[in-house]
This record gives sequence, C-alpha cells and structure tokens, in this order.
Amino acid sequence: MDTIYKQEEWRLSGRKRRVDIVASGDDLPFADDAFDFVFASHVIEHFADPIRALKEWVRVARKYVVLVAPHRDRTFDRDRELTTTAELVSRHEHGATPDTDAHWSVWTLESFLELCDHLGLEVVDSLDPDDKVGNGFMVAIDAGP
Repeated sequence: MDTIYKQEEWRLSGRKRRVDIVASGDDLPFADDAFDFVFASHVIEHFADPIRALKEWVRVARKYVVLVAPHRDRTFDRDRELTTTAELVSRHEHGATPDTDAHWSVWTLESFLELCDHLGLEVVDSLDPDDKVGNGFMVAIDAGP
C-alpha cells in the first residue's frame, strides 16, 4: 500500500484501494464472462499489444469494458505522434511484448474509436475529457454476445 502508485492514488482520490489479484492484464486467470464489468484506468497505454488486452477484457466481461486512457494532447505525450491502427494491428500480429514500462501507445478519443471500430468493438458511450482528473477520455465497450 506504500508504492508510488498507491501514493498517487491517494493524492488524486483521497483513498487507497486494496489490490485483490496481481496478473498480467492481457492474460487474466478468469473464466469467460467471469465479471459484469472490467474497469481499467490509465492501463491500456502500457501494453505493447493493446489489442490483446482489449480482447482479453471483453472475454472476461459479461456486460461492459469501461476504460480511461490518457489523451495525447493533455499529458506528457503531447509531442508524440498518434499510434495508428495499422501499427497496433502489426504489433498484435507479431506478438509484441514490452521490454520497458512505458506509454507504448498514444491516442485521442477519435483515434481510439477508430481502433475499436476496426476491431468490431461496439462503443456504447464515451466521454472526453474524463470526469475525474481530466487528462484522459473514457470509453464504454459492450462486451455482450
């Protein structure tokens, strides 16, 4: 409870939540449809292959995947090029794996919606900026059949 991440959680929200399970977010130890919702905040950008993570989250969610991702123009990534859907598809096809903890991908809401559309994911709602810190955007994806 005293990691840099928990300190930041305290600074931003005034509370620290207990961690229940530690697992790779793109290879979760749960059955299909194990949860009603998957909620991921400022996580997707840390995957070298975010397509794999999205597919995994949809697999374990019965209803929705709700995610908050940093918006390129409102973070320290503002000077980087947007990550294209073509690049993400290539990483997925070639099994990209991270060698460092970094923001592997940068998006705006529009570019993330383009990725979801390419993957056939039904986005049922979005919010830009997010209503917590305001440096990201929120997307809700229908995980149902």
